Amino acid sequence: MTQTKILLSGATGNVGTQLVKRLAAMNIPFRALVRNAENIDLLKSLPQAEVIIGDMADESTLLPALKGIEKAFLLTNSSEHAEKLQLNFVNAAKQAGVKHLIKLSQFAADENSPVRFLRYHARVENRIKDSGLNYTFLRPNLYMQGLLAFSDYIKNDGKFYAAVGTAAISAVDVRDIAAVACKVLTEDGHENKIYNITGKEAITHYQMADALAKVLGREISFIDVSPEQMEGALRAAGFPEWQVGGLLEDYAHYARGEAATIYNTVNDVTNNTPASFEKFVTDYKVLFN
Repeated sequence: MTQTKILLSGATGNVGTQLVKRLAAMNIPFRALVRNAENIDLLKSLPQAEVIIGDMADESTLLPALKGIEKAFLLTNSSEHAEKLQLNFVNAAKQAGVKHLIKLSQFAADENSPVRFLRYHARVENRIKDSGLNYTFLRPNLYMQGLLAFSDYIKNDGKFYAAVGTAAISAVDVRDIAAVACKVLTEDGHENKIYNITGKEAITHYQMADALAKVLGREISFIDVSPEQMEGALRAAGFPEWQVGGLLEDYAHYARGEAATIYNTVNDVTNNTPASFEKFVTDYKVLFN
């Protein structure tokens, strides 16, 4: 096995787990930076994975983790601390001599956006550009797997809810995001590029309900709710205040029709057609029944 030259942060999350599986299947060694030893059973089972405990809040733990690394994948949860943590990682990557930083950003990232998630992603992107590091920014649209948060409602009530109206969204499967990330991490030629990552179609939440009904073989309804109703549901579900505000801003962005554009990035980078929403539901059917 060749020397480890790739480091992943966020390796235990939605996209990270799929990326880990792809690298392992290709027998490519990688280093995984994790905050603690929880939820790392998959990583511990893979001979290709070297697990490093580190904290993005403490740059001194990042420098040893990044030593000797050529390509680093930057991903954190979207919390009120995300921007600071990611900037710490960028600074450490620069100091450690990382050659190429791949950041998982978000579709429509912009420092002037009314959406806090899009603002912080853009600020980190701009810091990376200013650092002089080679970069690739992956900007995926709404994750199809985000619907799994509503799986209990779909399973028990045959309904799911959002404040999004009839807006179409070019949602994308996280497995396709990971496929693009894997290519960028294992091939040359992706330096200093921004990749908008979407599915192959823009669909409404009502059309998502129709696809769920078709695959599950029972009636599934989407219920459009007001932002105030969505806010109450998010609070009741225990989301932190910063994330409640961010999700409301995110869905207002979707409702304005600002996330409907379709890009061919998945096909262009991976030579594979992105998964349809119906394919996603079929593959995750057991979680909705």
